[in-house]
Amino acid sequence: MKTTKVILTFGAAMTASLWAGSTTPVMPDNSCESIDAFATAIRPISNPTLFDLALPRTNAHAIFMHQQLPSRAAIVGGGSVPLNGDMQLYALQLEYAFNERLSLVATKDGYVNFNPDATLSEEDGFANLAAGLKYAFILDRENGFALSGTTTIEVPTGSESITQGSGDGAVNLILNTLKMTDGWQFAAGAGLHIPFDNDEEAMTSFISTHVSYEVCDYFIPLIELNWYHVIDEGDGGSRYKDQVGGGVPGVIGFEGGDLLNWGAANAKDNGDIVTLAAGFRSRLKDNVHLGVAYEIPLTDEEENLMENRLTVDLVWYF
Repeated sequence: MKTTKVILTFGAAMTASLWAGSTTPVMPDNSCESIDAFATAIRPISNPTLFDLALPRTNAHAIFMHQQLPSRAAIVGGGSVPLNGDMQLYALQLEYAFNERLSLVATKDGYVNFNPDATLSEEDGFANLAAGLKYAFILDRENGFALSGTTTIEVPTGSESITQGSGDGAVNLILNTLKMTDGWQFAAGAGLHIPFDNDEEAMTSFISTHVSYEVCDYFIPLIELNWYHVIDEGDGGSRYKDQVGGGVPGVIGFEGGDLLNWGAANAKDNGDIVTLAAGFRSRLKDNVHLGVAYEIPLTDEEENLMENRLTVDLVWYF
């Protein structure tokens, strides 16, 4: 009974002191709570078949592209041919995370509507399929840094009418990094496209970068830079009979960038394509992100298939 009286007396004294404002209440110490700097990470928009978020996350990624073709396209010997027109891509990427470090990814598919005004033929068909695994070697949630590696196999299942479906397939070896700090997001990706048959496809590399700043949930402006480089040309053999009788690989003076690979024999004539994309993401819900980006080439537009590109996508994490 004496102990109980002491406790009650101490409690009453503390209550009186708090009412009098003479004592500061003790706040709970949350210093041991986990910090996840990746909670606000967003996926890059441009170069979607190769440049990815370094974090394994289960999601469905719907993509629409509208690409304006250049007025002319470079060919062998320094000349050019008229082109103009446009193309559209409708695609759905999928990713399933087995755990926080490992996921299965389906990175390339879709339906292409190709509408040039001159030289090449209007065609439509399916793109090749590519899938593989992503593994996060580093996942430092407290400091907001991640490094992952992705390996995908591209299978030549696409339609020859849109210059897909040739060769024996290829492997893509990719590294992606991510750094989150004070509302800023910095990301970069680099990789190799290595064909199993180097005659019918070119060996290429890419480097992509992303910078964004979260103004609010509904407006996260971003800038992205992409560089595609031809390491080893193809043989330029006759392929894609619906396009100028199969002469594209032997006549064209560049490679196809992020979506196409012709195995052009003279791709090193214009072996580098650099593009700049600017846009924003909007977090419609915590697990639903809308993205819009407008992209232009920084290298000569006649030395690739892009005068400009509009990409709209929707990512659903679940």
